[in-house]
Amino acid sequence: MLFLMGGDKKKKKEPDKTVENFERVKEIFLAGRFPVVTTTVLDENRKVNKVLGLVVCRGYDSEETFFGMAARAVNKGAQAIIGYQENIAFHPDGSKFFTCYGTAVQYEVVQQKPALPEGISIAI
Repeated sequence: MLFLMGGDKKKKKEPDKTVENFERVKEIFLAGRFPVVTTTVLDENRKVNKVLGLVVCRGYDSEETFFGMAARAVNKGAQAIIGYQENIAFHPDGSKFFTCYGTAVQYEVVQQKPALPEGISIAI
């Protein structure tokens, strides 16, 4: 009944530091070695080899939520996250609740054939 009458204010939860490899994942992401993209492809040199599944993290701090999601992907064996999205819910008490999610994947590097120099052709 207190909740309906405007009693106790929401208590902010502490960030989930129990996720393994949190700091290590933050370092590899900031170094550019763990791509997180909003598209379904990484780039022309990397092809998705295996889909490991959806990874989701929720919380009151955007950085903790994002890197928590990335850490869960790394714990599954992922090399990247594709289809990344985030949502923010604004509560009347002024707090924000973040949800970050995407698909954890492994990829393979595709070797591109070098282009022939101009003026050279191959007869078949």
